[in-house]
Amino acid sequence: MKIVAYKKIVDSVAELCRQANLYLPEDLVRAIKQAQKTESSRRALSVFEAIEQNQKIAADKEWPLCQDTGTAVVFLRMGTEVRVEGGFIYDAIYEGVAKGYTDYFLRKSIVGHPWLRTNTGDNTPAVIHTQLVPNDELKITLMPKGGGAENVSKLLMMKPADGIAGIKQAVLDCVTAAGGSPCPPLVIGIGAGGNFETVPLLSKRALLRPIGQYHTDSSVREQEKSLFDAVNELGIGAMGYGGKVTCLWLAMEIAPCHIASMPVAINICCHVARHKSLEF
Repeated sequence: MKIVAYKKIVDSVAELCRQANLYLPEDLVRAIKQAQKTESSRRALSVFEAIEQNQKIAADKEWPLCQDTGTAVVFLRMGTEVRVEGGFIYDAIYEGVAKGYTDYFLRKSIVGHPWLRTNTGDNTPAVIHTQLVPNDELKITLMPKGGGAENVSKLLMMKPADGIAGIKQAVLDCVTAAGGSPCPPLVIGIGAGGNFETVPLLSKRALLRPIGQYHTDSSVREQEKSLFDAVNELGIGAMGYGGKVTCLWLAMEIAPCHIASMPVAINICCHVARHKSLEF
């Protein structure tokens, strides 16, 4: 049995909030550098220069990469042989998010009611997705998900007869409609299968896959590559100014589904595709 102190989780989650909001993942930094080599549009290249400058300033000054420090989305992978000493793990995560967003002066973006709109004041509650595993593993991944890109994401209950051609068209329609509003170049997560409540989670988990790591299923891998190329052929470009690079990375996750259904979710993320993990 692994025993983890409640306060250690609080402090660790607070630090995840800081690191995720200040520093881009290395795989994304490499993807941005590669995109600059691909791009030929002068206006788009000027955007990439600004993105690189922004990254440097954020790291040097320890300022957030983006003023929208997002909803704190937490992926919790917890073993049945783990016990939290001193409190309930969800409370520790909420407290850690509140501490991180307060201590490090990150913008608090969460309101406690969808139309009364009173800010909760500490960016809680976090959104927690829990996966139980039969061991003593404890891993917490924090994804600060910005509102602008989330607003142009889509959930569709498609017909099985729509097939992969229908999924592809839905993705292209979604990205085209979004245009420059989600601050491209984008990272796109796609979920297919499952049901109404599970497919958006598939698409969000897809955003966590390291850039360049394609799906192990060859049929999915083929579609990831095809969709990535098709999105970039739209010509929306960095910040909507046109160019060859609209998308930095696209990943898809699938799940079994009902014979009468083909749920599809398209989760759009801006070029500030932040996430940070910690294992205890």
